[in-house]
Amino acid sequence: MRRTAAAALIALGIVGIAVGYLLEVLLVAAGTSMLIPPVSLSITLVAIGVIVVLLAIPIRRAVRSKVKVHVDPFRAMRIAVLAKACSLVGALLTGTGIGVVVYVLTRPVPAGSDAIWLAVVAAVSAIILLVGGLVAEFFCTLPPPGDEQDEQTDHVHAR
Repeated sequence: MRRTAAAALIALGIVGIAVGYLLEVLLVAAGTSMLIPPVSLSITLVAIGVIVVLLAIPIRRAVRSKVKVHVDPFRAMRIAVLAKACSLVGALLTGTGIGVVVYVLTRPVPAGSDAIWLAVVAAVSAIILLVGGLVAEFFCTLPPPGDEQDEQTDHVHAR
């Protein structure tokens, strides 16, 4: 599996900006209220970003330790895929949050300060999810094949 490309993250961010802005325009044009991200979304995004990094730390330790530790390849791959998904979703939600902030700030009728701050907090939380996914993905990478030291090292099973 290849690491997440910056071009994919930028593309998803731009798509998210367009989706967030146009969604707000369509909702207000239809006569409904704006969609403001709730605080629970921000808390959830930060929690997922932290959890995915915590899941990747044992794999990083096992790969970088001097004593060879057996890592379940299926578990490592699941965590790597989860990290990649977090980075992609984080990029999309960051763009969406920025699109909502842009719409709220450019409205002819000023919105309440709560709407602005909730949208900014949602965008920052999505950035935390994005960074957490990228860090966890980095933690799940294997060292280059020429990095092997001794073939006689002890093997220990990971917990």
